Amino acid sequence: MAGSGTAEDPWRLTTAPGTSEYTMYRDEAADPPALVCQVGSTTLKYHLSAIDDLAAWLREQGDWVPLGATDEQKPAADGTVEAWGRDEGNPVGGWYGLRKGYRGRFGMYLPPLLEELGLAELTHDKRNNSMRAV
Repeated sequence: MAGSGTAEDPWRLTTAPGTSEYTMYRDEAADPPALVCQVGSTTLKYHLSAIDDLAAWLREQGDWVPLGATDEQKPAADGTVEAWGRDEGNPVGGWYGLRKGYRGRFGMYLPPLLEELGLAELTHDKRNNSMRAV
């Protein structure tokens, strides 16, 4: 994996279809601790706990789960990683995204990180990708 996950040496990732590159790093000093995702000039932030929480949820699912990535303003399809990342029943009680207006795309940017960390595997099709725990 490229990068060590710090601000000075972020992880360099590619979306599941392989169409976009972005970086992520841990900001443990943030309140709450965050994953900072830089996509071009856009910065998104997610709860740092999303890594372990999503991995645990995937293990509970026991099979492939569709990613279902979508913007905050659009509804997420039921049963997708995106829907779980917004659900009031998840460990943070709702949105993992921390920046209002940019809280969506959880199903786009978290799955490749989990794959790189060896916690999950992804399909890499042009559309409708899925993931599962390893």
